[in-house]
Amino acid sequence: MRKKTIDIVTLGCSKNLVDSERLMHELGQIGYKVTHDTEKPEGEIAVINTCGFIGDAKEESVNMILEFAQAKEEGRLEKLFVMGCLSQRYLRELEAEIPQVDKFYGKFNWNALIDDLGKAHHKEMPFERTLTTPKHYAYLKISEGCNRMCAYCAIPIITGNHVSRPMEEIVDEVRYLVSKGVKEFQVIAQELTYYGVDLYKKQMLPELIERISDVPGVEWIRLHYAYPANFPTDLFRVMRERDNVCKYMDIALQHVSDRMLDRMRRHVTKEETYKLMEQFRKEVPGIHLRTTLIVGYPGETDAEFEELKEFVRKVRFDRMGAFAYSEEEGTYAAKHFKDDIPQDVKQSRLNEIMAIQQEISSELGAAKIGSQIKVIIDRIEGDYYIGRSEFDSPEVDPEVLVERSENELKIGNFYQVEITGADDYDLFGHLA
Repeated sequence: MRKKTIDIVTLGCSKNLVDSERLMHELGQIGYKVTHDTEKPEGEIAVINTCGFIGDAKEESVNMILEFAQAKEEGRLEKLFVMGCLSQRYLRELEAEIPQVDKFYGKFNWNALIDDLGKAHHKEMPFERTLTTPKHYAYLKISEGCNRMCAYCAIPIITGNHVSRPMEEIVDEVRYLVSKGVKEFQVIAQELTYYGVDLYKKQMLPELIERISDVPGVEWIRLHYAYPANFPTDLFRVMRERDNVCKYMDIALQHVSDRMLDRMRRHVTKEETYKLMEQFRKEVPGIHLRTTLIVGYPGETDAEFEELKEFVRKVRFDRMGAFAYSEEEGTYAAKHFKDDIPQDVKQSRLNEIMAIQQEISSELGAAKIGSQIKVIIDRIEGDYYIGRSEFDSPEVDPEVLVERSENELKIGNFYQVEITGADDYDLFGHLA
């Protein structure tokens, strides 16, 4: 009996990617050959891990399902399974609309796919997975769900309340991944700062990061998706004292106008937001701050948008992304506010604020010319080794392009690089 091949396609965020990696490991254990995001899927079975966060992501997920559904109709695919956030939220509708799918699974019951293939689970280590990232870094998911209930966000509707993983299990996973060659950990959650409140009755993120930092072989720890209200300030000390905790914080702020923050149900004020940014820079010298902002939220006035622009100019974020508001059904905002900002105004505001950030990023990059920084090498492209500093997360942040000269660099190794040039986002350099 020939070995069957399963193609897995992952859409959406890195939290979804971790689920796909765990599924890939399970499928490999029971005898399947598994590919991930391959350009030419040729397996007899396909699994689509969907995203249901905002309109564009939902559309991408539906289009991907339909593409594979057509392949099944044409006889190029035997079975089609769908999992993830989109099917968690719209299970009944999808079952009715796309009958070519053999079965839909939600965000948390995808393990049932193994049973439906007629195989038994391998449950020795619940966190074993097949990495789809370069082997020197991995995403480390510490919780699921969210208790924050921001007005615009559908994530709590999809994933439910915040559920922290036990600290011992996370540290065991880190040890396991280090044994596989992982040196760098992107710590992820829908909301990091709430970690531990459900299990330990208090915020435990600083202690968790210290314990991960203590594991031999962990060289970089980078933190993603923090929340500004009630920020656990002991984390400043951990970031300052621990050399392997990157001076990097991904903290979604969304807006700065008090009225907008209130309408977004963010439980933080403009004054508190500015103060927290000052605290970061004072308590953790050299920290690089990444944020995301929303423009065109219901009722956002020209004056409030000007407040947001002033905020970006004053704080000078090292990395920033912005999004035009997308109404999500079932959310507080969809129920209570009219989506009253025209799309062309949203897009104009988005372009304007990103242009401000581009200029800031260019200035901050140019200021690094002449300095030496520690860089990890991810891959080779053309005439360059492509690497990142501690201030750069994979996929979303700038990169460091190192000239391919007589020196042969190894993927996954660290090097000191002298920065010789910069464009709007990326840096250029050579070995120091």
